[in-house]
This record gives sequence, structure tokens and C-alpha cells, in this order.
Amino acid sequence: MSYSRTYPLEVGAAFDAVLVLPLDRLFDRRYAAIPSIRATDGPPDWGTVGQSRTIRLTGGATMREQLTLVDRPRAFGYRIDQVTGPMKPLADHIDGLWSFAPAGTGTRVTWQWTVYPRSAVSGSALPLFAKMWTGYARQSLERIEELLLPA
Repeated sequence: MSYSRTYPLEVGAAFDAVLVLPLDRLFDRRYAAIPSIRATDGPPDWGTVGQSRTIRLTGGATMREQLTLVDRPRAFGYRIDQVTGPMKPLADHIDGLWSFAPAGTGTRVTWQWTVYPRSAVSGSALPLFAKMWTGYARQSLERIEELLLPA
């Protein structure tokens, strides 16, 4: 699953801003069955490979996120595991990647998820989940614009 959007920001500035955006501000709205993020518990200085934090979703579910890659200003990656709540039967773990590339006078930001299903049965639900995730990603990348660019 992948979704991209271009912003009138320099690549390094876009990378630096997105890496540290509070998740509860970026993912502050649910989309279909995907809930919003209520809070995160973890290091305040997010940005070092190996750091982990607990993501708390509205409705009470949680998941652990661990940074697996920080390659400024090109990309940062993470793994989500220890999923609880409604997504637990769907995903064993998820590898996420945010990438940043020059695009004209701005930056193309791409957010990707690779979902590893918990079972063959849950794998059959991934096409439907991917459609919901695309809507979630679209609204989240729109939110980046609201948070980073002056009105």
C-alpha cells in the first residue's frame, strides 16, 4: 500500500518536520474502520533507529512502533507489532516507510505500508483493508499540509 503527495517544501525540511510530527495530530481522524491515534508513549526526542513507542488508538487498542531506518533526508522506516484490538486478527506486523524526494520546487512525500497478515484467512481481508488504508493515508497526507504550510 502506498500513497504520495507533493508539498512546496525543501526535502530536508519536509523530512525533519514529518519525522517528529505528533501522531495524535497527524492521524487525528478515523477513516472507515481505521481509528484515529489518541496518544503515544515513548521518547520525546523521536528520531533514532531502535527507539520504540506505544501508539494508543481511540477505542483502546495499542501497537508498538519501532524505528528501523533513519536516512535523512531520503526516508525513515518503522515496524509496527504487538497489535491489540480489532487489527490484531488482521496483522502480525507492519513495515512502514516514509520517503522524501525532490519534485520540481518541492518534495514528493510517499507513505507506504507492507502488512504481514496473521493468517491465510486474515490475508484474504487485506484488499478491503488496503482500500480503507488508502483513504486514511489520503486524509493524513492532507493533514500534513494543514500542519506544515501556512494558510
